Amino acid sequence: MPRRSGTEVNLSVASMEYQKAAELNGLSNGKIVTEYLCRKGFSELSDTKKVAVQHKNETSRKKEEDESQLPALEAAYTTILQGLGENTDRQGLLKTPLRAAKAMQFLTKGYHETIYDVLNDAIFDEDHEEMVIVKDIDMFSLCEHHLVPFFGKVHIGYLPSKKVVGLSKLARIVEIYSRRLQVQERLTKQIAMAISEALQPVGVAVVIEAAHMCMVMRGVQKMNSRTVTSAMLGVFREDPKAREEFLALTKNS
Repeated sequence: MPRRSGTEVNLSVASMEYQKAAELNGLSNGKIVTEYLCRKGFSELSDTKKVAVQHKNETSRKKEEDESQLPALEAAYTTILQGLGENTDRQGLLKTPLRAAKAMQFLTKGYHETIYDVLNDAIFDEDHEEMVIVKDIDMFSLCEHHLVPFFGKVHIGYLPSKKVVGLSKLARIVEIYSRRLQVQERLTKQIAMAISEALQPVGVAVVIEAAHMCMVMRGVQKMNSRTVTSAMLGVFREDPKAREEFLALTKNS
């Protein structure tokens, strides 16, 4: 009979202990298993499994937090509609407060995510030292001043230092920080800093061009106005030629 490793034995014992507790309490959902492993068997897991357990636990916690906060958000939207003079009992608005509450939770879901949630094993050792650019990444966010949308395109470039990231992950990083209440200037810098922290590249460049509904729908009501912001780190800040190459390659034709 093949011998089992110490880790397998410990996890097996932990599993049996949990099963007994579950039978006594009538509990067998994934959240409790996750919490139990975090308390009892977490130190025995590999780094990869630790990340998986943490992510599962965080995802479960976010879902529970969202559900627990829905009634308060729904009530707040009901108050807003009534304050506008609407009848929240009419057919078209019966479920609007709940829909609006769920929509706001989705539009701000970036508060519950980090770059490590999306990168996972998507950073690769690669002997590549030339510029990598992903341009025209669609971006949607909410202005924190008026809670109305601003949207546009994000261009990202970096000079690797023997490490590259899966290209789709750059778009995921944009999603994390744009799905929060934002100002465009801060969003631009947060994306650049996140990529720099994760990859430790020679340089990072981010440019965002966006239309702000707070300027288009209200206020000055300038329909064709666009706001452009940039963040340059490392070689892109220090070397004008590198910066010019990035800007030339991301310029709309």
